[in-house]
Amino acid sequence: METCLTASVLIVGGGPCGLMLANELGRRGVSAILVDEKPGTAFNPQANATQARSMEHYRRLGFADEIRREGLPADYPTDVAYFTRYAGYELARFQLPSSSRASELVKGMSGSWSAAELPHRVSQKYVEAVLRRHAERIPGVKLNYGHRLIGYVESDGIVADVECLDDGGRLQVRADFLVGADGPRSMVRQSLGIVYGGETGMQRDFMGGRMLAVYLRSPGFYASIPHAKAWMYNCFNGDRRAFMASVNGRDEFAFHTQLRPGEDESAITINEAKAAFQRACGTPIDCEVLSFLTWTAGHALVANGMQRGRVFLGGDAAHLFTPTGGLGYNTAIEDAVNLGWKLASVVKGVSPAGLLDSYEIERRPVALRNTDYARRFADSLGLFAPAPDIEDATDAGGEARRTAGVYLEQHARAEFNIPGVTFGGRYDGSPIIVSDGSQPPPDAANVYVPSACPGGRAPHAWLDDGVSLYDLFGFEWTLLQFGEVMSAHASFAETVRAIGVEVKLVTLPKSLRDLYEADLALIRPDQIVAWRGSASQAGMIGHVLARALAHNASDGARLAS
Repeated sequence: METCLTASVLIVGGGPCGLMLANELGRRGVSAILVDEKPGTAFNPQANATQARSMEHYRRLGFADEIRREGLPADYPTDVAYFTRYAGYELARFQLPSSSRASELVKGMSGSWSAAELPHRVSQKYVEAVLRRHAERIPGVKLNYGHRLIGYVESDGIVADVECLDDGGRLQVRADFLVGADGPRSMVRQSLGIVYGGETGMQRDFMGGRMLAVYLRSPGFYASIPHAKAWMYNCFNGDRRAFMASVNGRDEFAFHTQLRPGEDESAITINEAKAAFQRACGTPIDCEVLSFLTWTAGHALVANGMQRGRVFLGGDAAHLFTPTGGLGYNTAIEDAVNLGWKLASVVKGVSPAGLLDSYEIERRPVALRNTDYARRFADSLGLFAPAPDIEDATDAGGEARRTAGVYLEQHARAEFNIPGVTFGGRYDGSPIIVSDGSQPPPDAANVYVPSACPGGRAPHAWLDDGVSLYDLFGFEWTLLQFGEVMSAHASFAETVRAIGVEVKLVTLPKSLRDLYEADLALIRPDQIVAWRGSASQAGMIGHVLARALAHNASDGARLAS
């Protein structure tokens, strides 16, 4: 007899996007069932960089410190280094702090890097494991790895058929909404007839075309190369271009190399994968190949839509990146954060279904922006070709190395110091953002100007007692007042109760008012400024909340499509 399960949201895909969404929903008391064909979370390292914005969201959920303890040892440098070969000449190095140092540095930083968290260099396999542990602890969230979505129908809800891959048993899942976070070959996206748009098949000397990924163990690597440790090792020569991330700081590495013309990927063996690593090393350093596969670099793709009716797309199902800049996984995390609070608000009856229209309106432009940034980084690195004599122990070789070193150091600063990309994504034009007519700062990869112009990330500050401003925010909505602005409006609590939303009122010293350039600021659950205003506009808060919660949106407009 077929088992029937019921939840508010069915999530297809147990990678970072699906797991983050399960946490966001579960923390809000919304039931969710997650299914994924894999037997568990990732074995291969996959993405290797968690940007600061993702770390701020992990902090909001209470486990940023746990994530920061994963991966590399606390004192391991996270430098990005470039070599002719790993045991050959060092060309350039962009120094970045260890995780323990980052936790201290962030408290003294301002301007572009005024943040609650700095980036963390950690393989996705570790992040997924943490996200899974926390999701599994939440009542109402059920994770079903080793299960495959067979199909579904949509009417006044979702009825889905799911198969257990171990025994072939069938489950029927009934849900209000379905989210496809099921990767680049998304069955959910295909079921909706949605296709990717953008650029694919870009050929470059590096980061364009077919790539070989090798997950390996090499206990003797560090002792075999005459250079300081790094997090990211780039190999730059005319024979074998590659990048390699240190996974655990001891003996595990994620090695990726461009396949050369004539290399038949279908014929690659473990020994050939090992040989590719050793060619990049320039010496036969012993290694054990844990796994290997091929993949395609050169994508800058975004789905033509991210919602149809009760069905949504997130993560790689909605956008596909070339990994330069480390933006794919981090964009997926913000998809989940954005969609999570909105689904919860609709499921709980706080907002009409029209709120959900804002998901695609807000997230698809950011996906287009971020894939474009990743493409530019890939062009910068992949279209810069090594000089033929770059490995020669000659004057010409030395000059070639100096020239390459200058370029690669500039490139590293451009790709790995990206506060503008990290913090600068905005939701201007969204129907649930209340504009005040101000203009946001220019969008630039390497510069971020904190601004409370509605539609962007709330400006951050470290308070006098060493507490992050973000730690004062409520888990749902937050109203910041600079001074006792709301004291004359005793009806505030009554207004909030009438709307049915949780709003935390946070009083800050007037000395912080300049940061927001307003007396009041309404902060969404995803730490986005929804509105800001003067003390004379305090009586508008009911209207503002109603707008931000889509109470003036057409209920069910998209559900009927």
